[in-house]
Amino acid sequence: MPRTKTFFTCQQCGAEAAKWLGRCPECSAWNSYTEEAKVTATARAVAAGLPADSRARPGAVAPERLADVSTEDAPRLHTGMGELDRVLGGGIVPGSLVLIGGDPGIGKSTLLLQTAANVAAQGGTVLYVSGEESARQVRLRAERLEAVAPSLYVLAETSLDSVLSQVDRLQPQLMIVDSIQTAYLEDVASSPGNVAQLRECTLRLMNLAKARELPIFLVGHVTKEGTIAGPRVLEHIVDCVLYLEGERFYSYRLLRAAKNRFGSTNEIGVFEMEQGGMREVANPSAAFLSERAASTSGSAVTMPLEGSRALLVEVQALTAGTSFGAPRRTAVGIDQNRLALLVAVLGKRLGLQLGSQDVYVNVVAGLKIAEPAVDLGVALAIGSSARETPIDRGTVAVGEIGLGGELRTVSQIERRLSEAARLGFERAIIPAADYRLLTGSRSGGAPVGLELQGAGSVAEAFELALGPAPTAAARGRADRRPEFAGMTAGRSSLDALIDESLLDEPL
Repeated sequence: MPRTKTFFTCQQCGAEAAKWLGRCPECSAWNSYTEEAKVTATARAVAAGLPADSRARPGAVAPERLADVSTEDAPRLHTGMGELDRVLGGGIVPGSLVLIGGDPGIGKSTLLLQTAANVAAQGGTVLYVSGEESARQVRLRAERLEAVAPSLYVLAETSLDSVLSQVDRLQPQLMIVDSIQTAYLEDVASSPGNVAQLRECTLRLMNLAKARELPIFLVGHVTKEGTIAGPRVLEHIVDCVLYLEGERFYSYRLLRAAKNRFGSTNEIGVFEMEQGGMREVANPSAAFLSERAASTSGSAVTMPLEGSRALLVEVQALTAGTSFGAPRRTAVGIDQNRLALLVAVLGKRLGLQLGSQDVYVNVVAGLKIAEPAVDLGVALAIGSSARETPIDRGTVAVGEIGLGGELRTVSQIERRLSEAARLGFERAIIPAADYRLLTGSRSGGAPVGLELQGAGSVAEAFELALGPAPTAAARGRADRRPEFAGMTAGRSSLDALIDESLLDEPL
């Protein structure tokens, strides 16, 4: 009988230990270790009737000279969805293993079922393995998505051994497993979703993909932190890791690549979830700005860059008098710490009194932006709300703000400005260094119809976008007494007159 080795594995990160631990030292998860049995390689060899020191196996691959390895590119398999092809690097690479994750209900199965139907419509045989739905349920969803194709096969099975036998029979050109957490191997002594099952099932599918040049998509569940559930080794095994993101109550979805051995990890795909499934958004900037209100303070348009794609998004800000001792700083779509930094810079370098104001910032359409190039757009939106002065609808702004209030250059400014000009914007406020670069003799200049205005500091950008700062007389006497700042905000004119009379009294 083969001898087994007993050990304990963390169900969250896959860390192994010789004894049970209450808290995982790797991921800090509590009560996550379970006991498992592992058959050693020597025991497997003895059980198979081979010498105990045998290292060879039938069908082992022999080494070959690197110079003799063929470098001819195999044609990629197009998914019929340009946004997905963009993220994958131009299409599906034969023999690749792709893991896609996302929150429950975000649209992973919908996206892959549509992809399967598109590939089947091109004449390829596609096997869709569902471990979470019956064949009838998949058919009903396919009818709603209009994704029924003659060469699209569905298999409602969780045993990976049975799935592999059907692969031998069908010889598909594409295989989808929904989801890897439900698959199991009968020779692994653990339940589906266990760390050992996930690791062994993924390794078995990887060997299948490489041996047959069969591209395989795996659907993975995510944890509450937004990472793929299971051991980290899962992400190391696969060739590509995709994340489908978006708020469930918004219709837009963003597809990002966290790992891609065959393309860039900076590309994103934009989709819109509709009744009939996922629809590609070929012009996301226009979609994000389609419902922008006219002549409203606290709104600014900025230009983040996602991979090679420039997006134009609306940033909204609201400043309101606080009712608490510590004013709130709430950000949706940008980093909370970045918002606190910008508020501090506006107060120190621009004299914008926000110490008695709650500040709320929201990126429209549920987008999440991490690029610091949107700093200027966020700052202008805050200033517009604080001054109750709307920014001209034809103005777009981009630039990183330093702690000294200076505007720093951004990458690929030409690509951003071209997108702004294409959407009909008339003026762009950019860092002074980028302005000098674009207006120099060696540059092609600004896009047609777009006026460039350079600003060296956030103060100069505020003057260009919002006009000169109000004088002390215009702000009122309360602005000259910081301890009374914000007292008259939102109050009646009679209360304001009473406050003015109080200020006249000697202290």
